Amino acid sequence: MAQELRLVLATSLDGRLAPPSGGVAQLGGAGDRRVLEEALAWADAALIGAATLRAHRCTCLIRDLSLLDQRAQQGRSAQPDAVVVSRQSSFPSDWLFFQQPLQRVLLGPKPALSGFEGWVEQGISWPLSLARLHQHGYTKVVVLGGAQLTTSLLAEDCIDELQLTLTPRLLGGGHSWIAFESPLSSSLPSALADSQAWALRESRPLGGDELLVRYRRRRRLGDV
Repeated sequence: MAQELRLVLATSLDGRLAPPSGGVAQLGGAGDRRVLEEALAWADAALIGAATLRAHRCTCLIRDLSLLDQRAQQGRSAQPDAVVVSRQSSFPSDWLFFQQPLQRVLLGPKPALSGFEGWVEQGISWPLSLARLHQHGYTKVVVLGGAQLTTSLLAEDCIDELQLTLTPRLLGGGHSWIAFESPLSSSLPSALADSQAWALRESRPLGGDELLVRYRRRRRLGDV
């Protein structure tokens, strides 16, 4: 089965993840939480950047009982594995992340000193790293951020689907879901800017004036 990467984010109307001063922002409401958990229920793994983990010190869990039951009936673990992308191999053990009921895997140049149940060696490119994750059984992968991780994946055209919740806010500042300060942001593949690059798969009001949009990467003529 081919591997799929789905980026899942809640953003302001101007594409920001946090206010100009930075910090952790909880943009989405109950509807966004539902579609986030639906994406996690679909996934084998959730890919998380080290900066995002440092900011939150935990990750998102499926809480909805029907989704947990669905995964159980499929013979899958209650939660997708959390795959942390990091060059460092040590994290504070008192973070909530290390008490959460899931499997933790480090994607990095060397194994973690502690706290992780698995390790996948990071490749010199994202296609190589993703192929190694695929070999470990991670076929459906949700990308939870942050902006640096997202930008690096887009720079190598590795995102297959965008799942964005638009929230009724204008935040301003520079904390976009694409890292504009990164050199990679100015060298994204030109194919991504083509008017036929992304096919709208779904748009759904979520309540609270929030809107879910899902775009699928159209890699060949006729892809939807």
